[in-house]
Amino acid sequence: MECLIGICGKDFVVVASDNLAAHSIIAIKHDAQKQFELGDKMVMAVSGDAGDMSNYAEYIQKNLKLYEMVHGYKLTPNAAANFSRKVMAQSLRSRGPYMVNLLLAGVEDDGTPSLYFMDYLASMVKEKYAAHGYGSFFILSTLDRYYKEDMTKDEAVDMLKLCIREVQSRFIVNLNAFSVKIIDKDGITSVGDIPSSGTVHKDVPKEAIHPELIARA
Repeated sequence: MECLIGICGKDFVVVASDNLAAHSIIAIKHDAQKQFELGDKMVMAVSGDAGDMSNYAEYIQKNLKLYEMVHGYKLTPNAAANFSRKVMAQSLRSRGPYMVNLLLAGVEDDGTPSLYFMDYLASMVKEKYAAHGYGSFFILSTLDRYYKEDMTKDEAVDMLKLCIREVQSRFIVNLNAFSVKIIDKDGITSVGDIPSSGTVHKDVPKEAIHPELIARA
C-alpha cells in the first residue's frame, strides 16, 4: 500500500514518500517518516515492513558514517548503493531477510545526479525515474508520458504532484500526504508535505463531527 517516487533531473533528484503507517487494514498514523539522510547529498526512501525499514535504513546510515570516520572520506551514491545492495543480498541468504524496497538518491562528486531502484530481492538498477508500491502502477505511465531530462526543479515538483494526484484519484487506499525532498550539489532541501485531496481523521473539521463524539473525547 506504500508508495515511493523518484525523479532525476539535470543536476538534482526529487524523492517523495507517503506518510502512511499501516498494519493490516488499520492506519496507525499519517505522519510516518520513510526517508533517511545518508549524507549531505544523499537520501534513502524505504518502504516495507516497519521494523525492517528502521533496522535496514539505520544500519546503512550508521555504517556509511563509520566508513567516513575510519577512512576520512564519504562514499559516493554509487558506492553507497552497491553497499546497500550487498547488505540486502547477504540478508537474503540468512534466516532474517530484510523485507524492504528502496530508492537511493544522491549527487556524485562531479555534480551528476543519481537515482537507484532496489527491491527486497537485492536487484538494483540506476534509473532516470522510478516508483515502488501499488502506486507505481499508476505513476509510471505518467512519468513515461511527461518526463524530460532537462526539466527544472519546479517542473519536476509539478510532475510529482501530477503523479500523486493520479494515485489519489485511482488508488483505493487513501495516502493522505507525501514528504518531498530535493537533493542537489548544495545539499538536501525539504519541500515539505504535498497533502492529498482525500480526507483523513486529523483533517476532519470539528464541525463535521457529532457533538456526542466530541464530548466523549
